[in-house]
Amino acid sequence: MDWRECIKERVVKDVNLDSNLIKSTKEIAELKIKSAEILPENHYISRITLLYDALRGLLEAISLEKGYKIYNHECYTAFIGEILNLSKEASLFDELRKIRNGINYYGKTLDKTEAEQTIKSIKELIKRFK
Repeated sequence: MDWRECIKERVVKDVNLDSNLIKSTKEIAELKIKSAEILPENHYISRITLLYDALRGLLEAISLEKGYKIYNHECYTAFIGEILNLSKEASLFDELRKIRNGINYYGKTLDKTEAEQTIKSIKELIKRFK
């Protein structure tokens, strides 16, 4: 789904700047990052889902700062690629979105190596978007 489709389908809406919402969204993302860090390393699935959710929260804050409310994860991919002009990061986010969806909706598990790489990739994007 590209950015125009997201707008046409009303999955993205224009919003007024809300500094309090942006601030609290960032704070919640930071709490999720800290929570993921205190989990034992062998709790890969929980760490991945917490870190992914924190990443999505940071992206929500950025989109709100730019005047957009995004209502699905696919449109965050379009936002990253087309509005932020970060195609590499958009592709990585989309890969991570699919991994997270596999875990949350299809019971997919990851081996230690896959999980460690996924966590590393999410952390790279978190660092990029902070």
